[in-house]
Amino acid sequence: MTKATLCLWYDKDAEEAANFYAATFPDSHVGAAHRAPADNPSSPEGAVLTVEFTVLGFPCIGLNGGSTFKHSEAFSFQIDTRDQEETDRYWNAIVGNGGQESMCGWCKDKWGISWQITPRALTEVMTGGDKAAAKRAFEAMMTMKKIDVATIEAAIRGEEVGAA
Repeated sequence: MTKATLCLWYDKDAEEAANFYAATFPDSHVGAAHRAPADNPSSPEGAVLTVEFTVLGFPCIGLNGGSTFKHSEAFSFQIDTRDQEETDRYWNAIVGNGGQESMCGWCKDKWGISWQITPRALTEVMTGGDKAAAKRAFEAMMTMKKIDVATIEAAIRGEEVGAA
């Protein structure tokens, strides 16, 4: 059992978010939902106050705390993907469920949580020691919303991005 649990603040949809994450990502599930013992500023007595869940093996608790606090890009889940299919699957699930695209592999789910959908090809070149290849891949990434693995791999090889 871990001593650290990530607490995510939601307006009122923590349980819906937890169910979405569990249906979208492997090694994810929803645990117990705990109800408010009394009326409070964010929910009436008996409403779901917190829900325990796991995202990709990481323990979380969702708190239905009302609209006082908002999520920002200062926090994000970074998801390592092995190929374009996996990248597309997670990106499309998040964006297609009311989320929004951003740049460089970032998107937000409909609850405002930021996600970095990052193919291994990009991570490996950025940490691999070939500064020229990393620079080319980085410059290619800077033009993208969802990461296109084939374009990153072409940039790594030094091929002109966008060339057939």
